[in-house]
Amino acid sequence: MACADGRILTIVKLQHIDDIHPETGRLYAEFLREPSLSAGIYRLPAGSTDPQQPHTEDELYCVISGRGQFQLETDHAPVEAGSVIFVPAGAEHRFHSIEADLIILVVFAPAEYSLQPRE
Repeated sequence: MACADGRILTIVKLQHIDDIHPETGRLYAEFLREPSLSAGIYRLPAGSTDPQQPHTEDELYCVISGRGQFQLETDHAPVEAGSVIFVPAGAEHRFHSIEADLIILVVFAPAEYSLQPRE
């Protein structure tokens, strides 16, 4: 659908998450990319290890379903559906002790990989 100024309106319904995430074996599937931000769905099965490394962009996580723990630098906290987590660019972080499959909406600002690594 196009807006009056010609931009494309993107609407993603959470009940269609399975349509967003292709069967590629990848944990993250991006569904929106603009210069100012990008968004995708991150899936971590129960008992899995979160392999991610710090990013050069700020991140916002919104846990849609599942249960586990989240580490930001040296702090750890439980997460479950409804948890919202802000991670500043460059911060060491990961999900761990995943008890129930996590499905997470991830928003990067600006878009993921759009900034050069910090030196």
